[in-house]
Amino acid sequence: MDFTFTEEQQAATEAARAAFSGVAPDGVPSPALVPGAVAEDIDRPLWAGLAAGDLLGLTLSPEHGGAGLDLVALCLVLRESAKVLARVPLLETCAVAMALQRYGDPGLAAELLPLVGRGELVLTVGANGRSGHDPAELAVTAHREVPMRSDRPGAASRRGPDEVPDETLGDATGDAAGDADGGAAGWVLDGVQSGVPWAQAADWIAIPAHTGEGRAVLALIRPAHEGVTLAEQVSTSGERFAEVRLDSVRIDGRALIDTAGAWEWLRALLTTGTCALALGLGEAVLAMTSEYTGKREQFGFPVATFQSVAVQAADRYIDLRAMEVTLWQAAWRISTGADCALPPEGDIAVAKIWASDGVRRVVQTAQHLHGGFGADTDYPLHRFHAWAKQIELSLGPAAAHEEALGDLLAAHLLG
Repeated sequence: MDFTFTEEQQAATEAARAAFSGVAPDGVPSPALVPGAVAEDIDRPLWAGLAAGDLLGLTLSPEHGGAGLDLVALCLVLRESAKVLARVPLLETCAVAMALQRYGDPGLAAELLPLVGRGELVLTVGANGRSGHDPAELAVTAHREVPMRSDRPGAASRRGPDEVPDETLGDATGDAAGDADGGAAGWVLDGVQSGVPWAQAADWIAIPAHTGEGRAVLALIRPAHEGVTLAEQVSTSGERFAEVRLDSVRIDGRALIDTAGAWEWLRALLTTGTCALALGLGEAVLAMTSEYTGKREQFGFPVATFQSVAVQAADRYIDLRAMEVTLWQAAWRISTGADCALPPEGDIAVAKIWASDGVRRVVQTAQHLHGGFGADTDYPLHRFHAWAKQIELSLGPAAAHEEALGDLLAAHLLG
């Protein structure tokens, strides 16, 4: 078995380190000191720097101006971003772009994806549903609305006199979907997605929904589209999130991806990318702890030389290595589609279990070994603690994934 990263993946890592080298974790007010969000917008200069370094198009195909790399490369970049608490929707934008490239309308993908790679479009996704506990697609309903053909005697549009035509896609609006009679097929969305990251800064939001037949679909909408309302929310890490409410939102057929498995694949990307963020954050925190305990002295000796301190740090190092190997296993399964005893969802669940529990243990140990200094708002550790808690609970805590893993083991006989 060869665990070596390819030259392209290593180059992506080096480019990411260069792009994040000037980012300070405490570049915005502390979430402990402000009542609302730490900032109104994402880190736009960093976003432009990522675009200039070709990191936003890393996983896009060359025909869309990208590098054509896989999820492993993206996770390597996400790992570096978490070490500095980069305030950019890198995971959300890249994951939605990958889903659009793989499952979306080719014409729409050709129009939007080059803009994503150049940093001209910001994408995000509502993956938490109403409360974060139930499947996100159940929080929004989607039903098809097909206008009647106007060339038939007595035909009339189903659109009411006070309703406006679909304009979700702007210049990208087209008749990609049609009914049996040749009319343009639109969709109507109703429901709520809570905790949508940086929705106010996004140009497009991917919204999972379910149809009357129980299928999961994925819709792309603009935040300013008629019927869309954003309510202010603030994450545990102090970032600006939003509750996205959809009230009879009409979208063009091209803006909805109804291919089987599209939403499940996007969620797999998001979950695995979250594990990469947990790993990078944990590595940064353990490095901070090592540096602090190596300098802090008691009884004339660095506290790092005390057995109890060394054992706790060693345990957290083991956590990080377990987080790392399970992350790469999950990313490799998604990227290659390799056949194993369990489907990729099993590897993703294992990675998320380790990421959720592991990052929590790492930051808790770091706080303990730093003493009161770890809670000092002039020192960045408390910021990492807040981000770690946000990551731990994102897309389901460890217990939820343990239950999912148990269901998979019960459904698949392991030889």
